Order: sequence, then structure tokens, then C-alpha cells
Amino acid sequence: MEVLNLTSEEFKGMISAGRMRLDENTEYVNSLNVFPVPDGDTGTNMNLSFTSGAKAVKETDSNHLGEIAQALAKGLLMGARGNSGVILSQLFRGFGKSVKEQESVDAEQFAAAFKSGVDSAYNAVMKPVEGTILTVARESAKAGMKKAKETNDVIEVMETILAAAKKSLKKTPDLLPVLKEVGVVDSGGQGLVYVYEGFLSYLTGEAPVEEAPELDELVRAEHHRGEVHEHVHTEDITYGYCTEIMVRIGEGETVEDTFDYEEFRNYLDKLGDSLLVVADDEVIKVHVHTERPGEVMNYGQKFGSLMKIKVDNMREQHSALSADKKTETKEIAVIAVAAGEGIKQLFESLGVDYVLQGGQTMNPSTEDIVKAMEKIPAKHYILLPNNKNIFMAAEQAAKVSKANTVVVETKTIQQGLTSMLGFNAAHDLNTNKESMTAEIEAVTSGQVTFAVRDTEINGISIKKDDFMGIIDGDIKVSDSDIKKVTLDMIDQMIDEDSEILTLLYGEDGSKSGAEEIGKAIEEKYDDIEVEIHEGGQPVYPYLVSVE
Repeated sequence: MEVLNLTSEEFKGMISAGRMRLDENTEYVNSLNVFPVPDGDTGTNMNLSFTSGAKAVKETDSNHLGEIAQALAKGLLMGARGNSGVILSQLFRGFGKSVKEQESVDAEQFAAAFKSGVDSAYNAVMKPVEGTILTVARESAKAGMKKAKETNDVIEVMETILAAAKKSLKKTPDLLPVLKEVGVVDSGGQGLVYVYEGFLSYLTGEAPVEEAPELDELVRAEHHRGEVHEHVHTEDITYGYCTEIMVRIGEGETVEDTFDYEEFRNYLDKLGDSLLVVADDEVIKVHVHTERPGEVMNYGQKFGSLMKIKVDNMREQHSALSADKKTETKEIAVIAVAAGEGIKQLFESLGVDYVLQGGQTMNPSTEDIVKAMEKIPAKHYILLPNNKNIFMAAEQAAKVSKANTVVVETKTIQQGLTSMLGFNAAHDLNTNKESMTAEIEAVTSGQVTFAVRDTEINGISIKKDDFMGIIDGDIKVSDSDIKKVTLDMIDQMIDEDSEILTLLYGEDGSKSGAEEIGKAIEEKYDDIEVEIHEGGQPVYPYLVSVE
């Protein structure tokens, strides 16, 4: 069996099979996480991200491989969770750009698309680390490019890509010491291998084919995705009628002309805005905001019969909404990601406008962050991810947003809280970013959590269910006694310049336990001021900041 030209339907099948293969092995990928911390699991993040992309593909009725690849990339981007999910989205964003104009692809074009994906992913990462999903993607794409010069069979190219990905995955511990120390391969790279396994299994006839969706499912998805809520006065609405028509091409007595997509769209573009035209061989679906809905219908009838018509008066709708709620647009809004009611209240008391629930075990997607921004109308936004695994989703949200948006790279809740001391609503966006970033440098972050398995890291022997003290991302102490771990960790955090220690107790911590720790610190360090707050955070019984 060979495939000389990969069709759109075959590509859809590959995507579906890749999603299923990754889904089947999500828990195994999760188990490869290097730190024995109950963190934002790579397998779950990649699975949720790729499922979002596959859903977007299912919602497209296109028979054009390039358009399907674009839908996959868009869905992946908006659903991307964690760094692994964002990198996965970039791999397929580059893939989609490479085949954008192709209705189908041959072996050489197929291999080149993987190479383009690698370029896009590396460009998206400020400091690429080898021994990760990036390495697996790069080395497998390189092997695919070489194979495409020797064969014209897409299956052989995919076999080579998968084989090279597996080989590269096995080498990841040699490139990243922390992987070698724990004795595992890179989790993101393993997730990518599963996706590629699904691709190949479909090409060799082993995966089921999912049914294609209805055309108007795509239109509905695109319509809602493209809508942007503008806070304007009713009288400022230029085009007042939201008009949708569906035309059956070539049917009826009113037909005067042969349908040409570009001409059709260009004509309607002159009649209004928010135009969306989706068409296949039989049906045209139109969405447009216009002052002349009748003319839109008449024009559609030149190419076929009207199957469906919908016209809404947006001025009437807007007046009703405006009567219910008046919304103020802020100059700068600050959005923070955090979990725990107490921590939420602390952020709000410091001036944060909206706290998106999320963190170590629940990484919000790009779309989640964008939706959070939309809840607070503003001209500019500052995003506080408060977790290194949320950085890339926040960066993508900043790029997707039409508002001017910056990300202050807060790696911990403590850094996020401290950064707000540098925020001044009267200052401009960049000045605030600089001052907030400067505040971060003055804080040391400590986290106490429990180990989910036995391991050894940095020469520290860790037993399952033991407590660990983590300082600025590095495990420093481990013991079965939570008070001992917390105090030993704090001892390593405090230096001669330290003045204030803040202790946040979470769901698995206690006020009395926090007070005992605080009392011990005050007795040992005369010059340290101790503040204790209920954070309510999951995963971490205690969070500590020293400034």
C-alpha cells in the first residue's frame, strides 16, 4: 500500500487517529513528568489542546487540505494549555502555513510541512531547550525531509518521521540532565510520538474514520469565534442588520450567473462588514452586517435559491442590552491566574481586576485567558500567569487580543502578589511592566507540597507522600514532617537583607500550623516581620515569600 498524494479526507482521518492515540495514553504521558509534584500534567494539557484542534477540524466542511490544516492550527492555538500545548499548536501552525494553498500534498510537500512546523515552534520559544518536544519534532522532521528525496510515498515518509521521533525521544535523557537523573524520557516528546503513531496507523488502515460535520456547524463556529463585543452607543452602529442567507447553487428560476467565490465575497464586502462567506460545491452560507439586507438576498438569488434567511436588527438588540447594563472601559486592566479564594481576595485588594481560576493542576488555555480579558473591557491589559507552565498560553493570548497587552513573567503566586506593588494605574503600560517586573526581583518564593512518587532529585531522596520544600522552582528539602520541611525551607530562603516573610496556608494547611511556623520564625529571627494569610490554594499546604 502506498499514498502518493495525501487528500483532505485522509488528513482528517490522521488527525482523528492522532487525537485518539494521544487520548488513550494521556495518563502514561502524565506519569513522565519530571518533578514529583502534582503539577499541570503534560499529557492532559497536550490531550486537551489537540482535542480542541480536532474539534475545529470536525467543524470544518472544507475539502481543501490547506484549509483543514488552518482549522487545526486555529483550534489548537485557542485551546492550547501549558507550554506543551502551546508548542504543539505552533508545530501545526507552521504545518498549516506550509500547506495553506494545497488541496492535497505529495511526499515532499508533506515532509516540508513538518519542517515548517518546527521552525514556527522554535521561533515561538524565547529560549529553546534541547531534550524536549522541540528536539523530537526537529530531528524527526529532518529525517522526513531526507526520506522525501528518496521516495514519493507519503506513508514511507510518515514511517520515517515516526521512527526518527522515537529514536530522538530515547535520547532526550542524554540532553536534559534532570530527565537522566529521574530515568524518564521527555513527556512532551512522548506525547508527540503518540500523535505521530496515530497519523501512521490511519495511513496504514488501522484507525476509524469520523463522520464529516454539517456545513453550518462550521459557519456557526466561525461566526461566534469572529464576534467581538464592542461597547458602543446604539447610534454608532454603522450596519444595523445582522443578515444570514444560505443559497443552493444553480437551483431556481432566478439564477443569472455562475458562482465565483472571490467575486461573490468582494461584492458583498461593499455592502457591510463582519462578512463571512463559506461555500462548497452545492451551498453558499453568508453572514454579513449591512444596512441593505434585501440587496444581500437579491444578490444571493442570482446564483441559486434561498434555502434559509435570518435578519436581526442589531440596534434594537443593543438598546435592550444597554438598558440592562452600562459598562465602563478601563485604561489598564490586570488579569491574574490563581487558585484559592483567599489568594483571589489578596490579588483584588492589590488592584487586580479579574482573577482567572487556574494554576499548577489546572492550566488555563489561551482561549480561557482571552475570555477572562473580555470580561473586563479595557484599552490595555497586563497578564500575570503566576506559573511558568502558563507563560506561553498568556503570551499567545496577548498576541490574539486586539488590545495592547503585555505579560509580566510571574512564575509563582508570591511573585504575582509582589509585582502588584509596582502597579500604578496612572502610568502607561510599558512603565507598569517595567516597575512590576522590578518588584519580582526582590522576592524569594517557597512552596510546600507533597510528592506523588519515590524519586531522587538534586541528591535529595524523596519518598511518596513526603513533603517537599521548593525554592524558586528547585526542590531543596524533603521530609515526612510538614513543619520541619517548611522551617528548613524558610531557613534557606532568609538572608541578611530579608525583612518580611508572608505565609499563605492552603486547603491542606491550617491556621494553627501556620501560626506555629510563624512563631518559630519570629523567635529565631528578630528582624523578620511575619504576615499570615488564608490563601485557600490547592496542592500547596503552604506558600512562603521572603522580601
